[in-house]
Parts: sequence; C-alpha cells; structure tokens
Amino acid sequence: MAASILAISTVSIGEDNHKAITQDLIKLVETNPEIGKMLEKSIAEAKLNNSDPSTNPVQNLSQYYDYIDSASELIPQDVLENPTDLTRDQILQSICYFYFLVDQPLPELLNKGLYRNTIQYYPPFSAWLYNFSVTWGAFLDTEDSWNNETFQQFYNDPSYGLQGDWYESPSNWNTFNRFFSRYLSSPKQRPIAEPNDTSIVVSPADSVPQGVWAIDSNSTIQADGGLKVKLVHYYSIEDLLGNDSQYKDAFADGVLTHTFLNVNDYHRYHFAVGGTVKEMKNIVQNVALEVSWNETEGKYDPIDSTGWQFSQTRGYAIVDTGKYGLVALIPMGMAQVSSVNFEDNVTAGSTHEKGDMLGNFLFGGSDFVMLFQKDARFELNAMVGKHILMGTRYGVMKGTA
Repeated sequence: MAASILAISTVSIGEDNHKAITQDLIKLVETNPEIGKMLEKSIAEAKLNNSDPSTNPVQNLSQYYDYIDSASELIPQDVLENPTDLTRDQILQSICYFYFLVDQPLPELLNKGLYRNTIQYYPPFSAWLYNFSVTWGAFLDTEDSWNNETFQQFYNDPSYGLQGDWYESPSNWNTFNRFFSRYLSSPKQRPIAEPNDTSIVVSPADSVPQGVWAIDSNSTIQADGGLKVKLVHYYSIEDLLGNDSQYKDAFADGVLTHTFLNVNDYHRYHFAVGGTVKEMKNIVQNVALEVSWNETEGKYDPIDSTGWQFSQTRGYAIVDTGKYGLVALIPMGMAQVSSVNFEDNVTAGSTHEKGDMLGNFLFGGSDFVMLFQKDARFELNAMVGKHILMGTRYGVMKGTA
C-alpha cells in the first residue's frame, strides 16, 4: 500500500510555485484562520491514528499543501506489491488516504448540523474539496493522464476484467476518464435477468449490495451515523430528492436500498427497472468519503454507511414502472471526481427498458441508491456484501397482494 501513498509523496516547494487549486486553499486558510486550525488538528489526529510516515506522509499543514499539488495532477496507479493480493488495491488506497486526512472527528464541529463532525463536511472546506475534484477531473480528461504503462498496470490486474472480452477496444481510451468510463464490447457481456418480467429488479451496476432500509410514514429512514459513532439519525427523503421535487413524499412507507461500486468496477450504470422517466435532476453538494485506518491489515478501509448519501453530489431519475409504481434511481458520487452523468436520451418523458444505459460515473468510488414505493413490496434477492454484475437479479417487486 505504501506504493500508492508514495506516488503522491510530498516535495517541499516555494509557496509561489503552488498549483492554483492549492493557492485557493491557502487563501481560504488565510481568510478563515479557524479552517487552518481545524485542518491542522485533523492532520494531527490522523497522525495519532496512523503514525507510520510511509503510509501517512503528511504530518503538517505545509506538507499538506505540497501533497495537494501532487494529487491535483496524479495519474491513478495500480501497482500491486503482491500481484496475487488484490485486497491491497492501490487506487482505492490513494483515494482513502486523501480523505483519511480530513475525516477525523473534531469536537468544534459537533452540533453544527453536519453529517459527521469532520472538516470534509464543513461547508467552506467542502466547497474547496468540490473545486479540487473538478480540477483533478479536468486533468483526468487530458491525454497527459493516460499512457501505455498505466494501461499495462490495469491490464495486469485481473480484478479490472481487461484480459477477457468484456470491454470495448483499448484504442478508444486516450484519457484516464475514457478508460474509467469504458463501454462494454457488447450488451451480451452483461445479460439482463428475466428481461420480460417487469417485477424483477436487476443490479444497475457492477457493485456490492449493502442492504434495505425502511422508509417511515414521515418519509424518513433511520440509520446509524457510521461505524465510528453509533448514533441514531433520521434522514429525510426530501433532503435526498430536494424540497422542490414533486415526489419527495411519494416513497413514504416504502424502502431504500443501495449498492457500492469499487474503483475496478464497470462504471456505467443502467436502468434497474423499465418505465417512463417522470423527473430527473443533478444535485451538487459534498464530495466526501468516510475512512478508517485498519492497523491490523495495514491499510485504509472505506466506510459505506447509510446516511452520507443525503448530502453527497448525486443525480436521480424517477421512473414510473406502471404496475409497480414509482422507482427512484439515484447514482451517487463518492470521493474525488465523482461526477454523475446521464445519457443524452434520458430526459423527463423518455421511456426505457430494463437494462438500458442510464449514465456513467467518472473517477471515484460510487454508490447507487434506489427507492421503492410501499405497494411495490420490494424484496432484496442479492446477497448483502457479495459482488454482483450489472444486469443480474437484484430483487423483486411483489406488488399488492
């Protein structure tokens, strides 16, 4: 894992030579000294949790600035220390480390109405994090972000599935984001389960199902506050869809389910059900990730708890399935460069079959949330925690008795 961290190791440079996005952070800290104090405290807390400089090279604010310079033009690497040990994914570790530094609980951010009391959710710093993601995303859209050496790294890692015939020709990949949002070579590579049975819900993406949560009569779900702080929170569907959505109360007494995409997954998402799009929107908010340091295994672990999605950058398409009511399909950006993009032919009023392409994520781990109405009587069939491919059976809408 050290290889991924050292790929963005700090090199001290003069302040005038910092990248523009780093200069923006320096100005933010100078204008708002409390942000600088919180950032320094978060870095210090990260050092207490992991004092090893090989896996936590940023030890102070000056080093953090240098680190941001490197990270803003980083070409994601997939250098495995042990090719047979695919749990030590280098890209995921570098993403996790970026957020580990700003995901340390700070007492001064308690009771501020934030999802968690960490600086990555504090609005002024969160806004800068979003701008960082845009900056890095712009770099990953350039040809400087892709080369044959990088391609060979991903090709040699079987978890990306490049050695078979799943994907389009690599000649189409001239930037990192073109690779990351790669197309399948044919729809046959992801057959759609029971395409003529409208009650069957398929997985919208290659992903790992996380479970099902009940939505109460007040259109809220109950979920814990993550793995570190076991507090009960109620999250409103209105917050998820926006208070201007005409469907913000349509899912009362229904259910929510979500499924997690890792960095090596196919990052185009598809319609989990067929029907007509009634409403769609993109909502720009946080670009965050909860992270913990796993001292036993010597690596960073992403935490995909339920609740962070309600303040994260996301999009949604609400689909009228007819017999089984409305289903909200909500692709959820997670971590850096987690843009949510819909296909041009997906618009309010358009009709689509189960398995049709809905859109794609660019670089970053991602999540996909679905909401079902009460009378759909949705049941999850996929195993929680087990990876599945797009198009496989995810669940069933049993409908009214």
